[in-house]
Amino acid sequence: MAMEDEDNTAVVATNTQPGIKKGGDVGDNGACIDRQPDTVVHQAGLNQTAGRGSRLGPGAHATTGIRVLKQRNMKRNGSRGCGTRKTRFGSRERDWLKGDTQRGCVCLYGGTVDPQLPASGPQASSTPQTDLQLVLCSTSTTVEELCAQRDGKGLYVQLHGDLIRRLDTSERPLQMLYNYLAAMGYTEPIRVQQEAANSDLSCLIRFYSERPVNADQQERTLLKGVFSVRKGKTQLHKWAERQVILCGTCLIVASVKDSLTGKMHILPLVGGKVEEVKRRQHCLMFSSAGSQAQTYFVNFDTLADYQRWHRQASKVVSQTVSLVDLSCYSLEAVPEYLFYSQDVTHLNLRHNFMSLQGPGGLLNLPRFSQLKSLNLSHNRLGVFPECACEIVTLTELNLSCNNLHTIPVQIGNLHSLQTLSLDGNHLSSLPEELGGLSQLNNLGLSFNNFSHIPAVLERLSAVDKLAMAGNRVEILELCSLARMSNLKNIDLRLNGLHWLKNISLEPVSQVTQLDLRYNYLDSLDLSSVCNLEILHCQRNQLTTLTLSGFTLRMLHANSNRLTTVNIYPVPNQLTHMDLSQNLLEYLPDWVCDCGKIEMLDVTHNLLSELPSRLLNSLSLRKLLAGNNRLQRVSDLLDHIPLEALDLQHNKLAELPESLFYKALNLKYLNVSANALESIPPSSQSEESLSTLQELYLTGNNLNENCGALLVGHQNLRVLHIAYNQLLSFPASKLSKLELLEELNLSGNKLKTIPSTVSSCKKLHTLIAHSNHITVFPEILNLPEIKLVDLSCNELTEIQLPDSLPATLQELDLTGNSSLMLEHKTLNLFSHITTLKLDQKSTTTAGDTQSASPPWNHGYSEMSGQRNKLCVSVLAVDRFGDGVEACYGIFDGDRNEEVPRLLQCTMGDVLWEELQHSSIDNVYMCNTFLTSHRKLGMAGQKLGASALLCYIHHEPSDPGGSFSLTVANVGTCQAVLCRDGRPIPLSKVYSLETCTEEMERVKLSKAIITEDNKVSGVTCCSRLLGCSYLSPWVLPKPWVHSKPLCSQDEFLILGNRALFERVSYQEAVCTVQAVRDPRAAAKKLCSLAQSYGCKDNIEAAVVSLHIAEDSCTCEPPVSTTEPRGPPPAPVPVTVTPGPSDPATLSSSSGVVSEFNSETSASEVGSEAGSTASDEHPSSVPASRPERRCSLHPATTLCGIMVPGSVGAGTHPGLFQRQPSCATFSSNHSDNGLDSDDEAPLEGVISNGSKVEVEVDIHCCAFQLRSGVSESPKHFDLEKRGYDYPNGKMRRQNSVVVSATNGCLLAVCGREITDLKKSPSTCSLFGKKLSNGSVVAPEDSHNLIEVALEAPKKKSGYFTAPAQQDPEDQLIVPPSLEQEVREQLRGQSLLVSAPPLPSIPPSLKDPVWDHPHPPSFASNLVPGPGPAPTLQQEVYDTAL
Repeated sequence: MAMEDEDNTAVVATNTQPGIKKGGDVGDNGACIDRQPDTVVHQAGLNQTAGRGSRLGPGAHATTGIRVLKQRNMKRNGSRGCGTRKTRFGSRERDWLKGDTQRGCVCLYGGTVDPQLPASGPQASSTPQTDLQLVLCSTSTTVEELCAQRDGKGLYVQLHGDLIRRLDTSERPLQMLYNYLAAMGYTEPIRVQQEAANSDLSCLIRFYSERPVNADQQERTLLKGVFSVRKGKTQLHKWAERQVILCGTCLIVASVKDSLTGKMHILPLVGGKVEEVKRRQHCLMFSSAGSQAQTYFVNFDTLADYQRWHRQASKVVSQTVSLVDLSCYSLEAVPEYLFYSQDVTHLNLRHNFMSLQGPGGLLNLPRFSQLKSLNLSHNRLGVFPECACEIVTLTELNLSCNNLHTIPVQIGNLHSLQTLSLDGNHLSSLPEELGGLSQLNNLGLSFNNFSHIPAVLERLSAVDKLAMAGNRVEILELCSLARMSNLKNIDLRLNGLHWLKNISLEPVSQVTQLDLRYNYLDSLDLSSVCNLEILHCQRNQLTTLTLSGFTLRMLHANSNRLTTVNIYPVPNQLTHMDLSQNLLEYLPDWVCDCGKIEMLDVTHNLLSELPSRLLNSLSLRKLLAGNNRLQRVSDLLDHIPLEALDLQHNKLAELPESLFYKALNLKYLNVSANALESIPPSSQSEESLSTLQELYLTGNNLNENCGALLVGHQNLRVLHIAYNQLLSFPASKLSKLELLEELNLSGNKLKTIPSTVSSCKKLHTLIAHSNHITVFPEILNLPEIKLVDLSCNELTEIQLPDSLPATLQELDLTGNSSLMLEHKTLNLFSHITTLKLDQKSTTTAGDTQSASPPWNHGYSEMSGQRNKLCVSVLAVDRFGDGVEACYGIFDGDRNEEVPRLLQCTMGDVLWEELQHSSIDNVYMCNTFLTSHRKLGMAGQKLGASALLCYIHHEPSDPGGSFSLTVANVGTCQAVLCRDGRPIPLSKVYSLETCTEEMERVKLSKAIITEDNKVSGVTCCSRLLGCSYLSPWVLPKPWVHSKPLCSQDEFLILGNRALFERVSYQEAVCTVQAVRDPRAAAKKLCSLAQSYGCKDNIEAAVVSLHIAEDSCTCEPPVSTTEPRGPPPAPVPVTVTPGPSDPATLSSSSGVVSEFNSETSASEVGSEAGSTASDEHPSSVPASRPERRCSLHPATTLCGIMVPGSVGAGTHPGLFQRQPSCATFSSNHSDNGLDSDDEAPLEGVISNGSKVEVEVDIHCCAFQLRSGVSESPKHFDLEKRGYDYPNGKMRRQNSVVVSATNGCLLAVCGREITDLKKSPSTCSLFGKKLSNGSVVAPEDSHNLIEVALEAPKKKSGYFTAPAQQDPEDQLIVPPSLEQEVREQLRGQSLLVSAPPLPSIPPSLKDPVWDHPHPPSFASNLVPGPGPAPTLQQEVYDTAL
């Protein structure tokens, strides 16, 4: 790159690079450039053309390193069909960039807001995009230097699609970009340089060459134009052309046309009227309020102007106060016309970049003579605006989050000030003049740097609340509080308090509320605070607590180490007490004497009994005593008002006999996880007065006799009686529960569900998995049924009514190995949002055994009481081209978009990062950071917790032991079971549990609300997405690696909701008791629900079979199973044939999971399949023993197929190619219209769109050769299973990703290569009800297909019919050897040697590698007998 500092003349040269197509190039960086032949290069500091060259030394001046590449119509934010960095930069530019990591590229966008990147709130725009300039510079290059070379007026920066700020002339854009990436978590300088040049980064940080024009913002701040105006309601005044302005609270009319120099007529609109004039087109009448009201008629030229003015004026006249809200507009000054609105009393300028100088600067704010409230928070002021002290009418002033270090003495001038908010600054002291503000009653000092309570508060007699959360007060002196006689409410959360100092015996009588949460107190004596009413002291380290009980009403002391609580005198006013998660072995006597206590929480303690007087309290309405050591509950002596009772996780063998007829108000009872063998009767007579609505009996020893005792609870709505010993449920008793809405009978020994369940007309949820049910219950005629889970049973057939209820949303029939569904049944199920079925196939005579990975998985997801599922799973048992696996879970809390996008992209990103680094901390960290970037606009405001597990060999020893690398952000967790003990592998990044993260967030001056959330949004300090909360919430993960050994039994992955209810040890014991990983995952979720969880629950169980020598042979296991189906169902033969309509017989056993939900977060697709009508005997085969390449199984003779891979042969090559799925409406996120590019070959789109767009790559896949088939269809094959007869059914397979129903296949160059190859690409994509991607394997084989695409005329399934038997090749036994040798010779002729895979080196930047090399399919046959391949052909419309 030619750069010499000879003069400052900018030379413009025309540079047309050879080999660049006009339409744009496809590259590896996800950016898309439409190249024009006349690419313009502005080169600064040169006196020669771009063709000449000289080198720039490391010490050269920054301006000599500035080069501007102007790209016209550059597509934004990454997509397929994208230009590479190599096409973007020439060789000299790349050499210059590689010379120093302090050099880089800054993307400068034009001055209009990109419609494909709409910002939140007022930042949206529909203006077309302008040119994009790529500026090569160094980290020392300032804005002033860049503007001098470009003849620009300034630069602007936008973070996370939000506000746009003008950069100071001394700021350095490239250094800002590098600092931003370093704060995200990137550590390697070369990687930072590469990421800075990635166009995807524009969703996180974007530079503009001029201030973007935003029509919507202008409309909300200022409207003006020249229109016909008439004053007054009479005809005495004539119409005249005048300049009209609507700004703030007033309508401004000039006295002369097109001029503002004359007299201005001001019409206040607050409380007035704006009405349409019927007799004139596009005419509005504006009237002020009051008896002296004035009226102006304005006739607009167009309907658009009329509607715009009517809409804005209607907002103003509807206000009750003169409020002007200009928050979040990226303003540097208020509109000058706003000063005509002299009636403004409330001015909101929050979240702007207000400056002091200028016509609309802060120095002019005293011109508002009636201003009472001024909000200047989040304006990056740096210094206190002293001009605000001149507005003597102010009663409220908010200067929070402005990096203020001092308060001027002029603050004493604001004698009318009542509220002063100074939160989120760097204040450590207050001026004495503040004490003269006699009317000040609310002072906010939270999240500053105060080390003690300011003494000036003693003079502020009107201040009754001290808000000092998040400061540095380590010692609290009660004597100083006693001198502040006005303080009643004190908030000292998050201060690092260690000691409460009380020297004198002087009582502190004025304090009524005290908040000491999240500190380090080990003892607390507040007996001198004699009028204390409410105390929050949870999450300290308290061992003793002493209080005064005279006026105490509420006590929150959970999550401490308390062994006793001393309160004197007895707190007769106490109504609410939380002592959960402590070390209490008994309850103090005074608890039973509290005459008004209504709620008592003592869960997670060491209690062995509950006092009888407490249970018989006449005031107690809610008692939570779960997770203790209770062995019995005392009898009730009299009628009590108890409404909720939680006794789960104790050691109860029975309940009080009189419980239900003494506690007649009891509506909620949870006694799960006890040792109950029976339940008490509902009444003493046949007539029951029970009002019980929710009953949880999961995890006891109840039998079918308890059914008769449930009849009396006729108001029961929720019944969980899972994992007991029920052999049946009395039919006559079930019919009596007519109000039942939710029934969970899972994990029992039921063989049938009574037909009387049809009497429960309000039933909407039936969960009965893990039983022995053989007959489908009569529930599909219930009018409100929504969810039916009958998985892991022994169903053989389903009797269906003529029509299904429209309310049915989910039906889970997985794990029923003998279930056979007819084509008619599947068509009847087609409207169900989520249908989960097994994928089964059968073996043929040529099949042999193959190596399978030493692990298998199962997972479960439950929506709980949410109306949507905001969790998703990524599960790939065969990851990469070796024996590896990848598992992940994602929890979006309240959003479903981000989890679905992550499970579509994260596995692919991991594989890409593995090509760059073999260091676990590096590739895992970069995987999370890259996934965070790829979320695009979806990640600006939404986020998700994420956990990723990668099982692999050590790079130094590829054939050695396995290792497990785990990375996570947020609250998703992983637990490894080793020798029956749980080993946590993840770190919970929540403010409650992570002290160092709390300190980091506090130092960055985030506001942590009382519910312990960052800015009131999330309790997590690390998430993928939610980039607008940066730098408080970061995407950098915790990474941990652990070698695996033969003692490792399984891995449990779960989200926050699971592990909040199920402890690590209980989770391990639960999985150990259930052999099937899928059934174990379902049990974990069912237990969490029965323990009281209402949120989305997600659990994944990975069963490990790691041998000592790291071979993949499965240890011999017993074939007996206590409950449920075998893990691997019997496969079915599927043979391709002519393309006439296919039929699916009941004997085929083909299963799929169908998702037909039409929503803004799913993409529709339609899939077809054929299945054999003729099949071998349906006798289920036992699960085979897993074999590895070190210990191959014996095989029978078979026919060698060219391209097949046997044991010990060359592995299939791993091929990578970027793919894309559209997650937007008509336009993609990068500005590319849906018609801008030709469709990819081999990929069909049905035009379905979703709200969010992200750059998605298909999951890592493996290409192996197969049998040639018709090019009209993709061949979608399942993995085979091993069988003891020695036959192998290992089919050629490609693992691909299904994104929300859209099958992502290989595209572009791969399709062309595959058509030339004698082998056929085998594609198999699976999608779960929420878009989860799972690889086909033997223990968990599901397909979920979205049904949003129109159905074809030939029925639900459309694919080639079965091949005629006479068309199949039959080889006599005597000729098998000769045929095998001939086929081997032919395969050697058609096969080609594979190209070696050369991953990019870390030493070279990404722009040196425009695209990863593509590889041919492996056509080299392996020695030994080969399998006959059976294929499934799916006619797939994406």
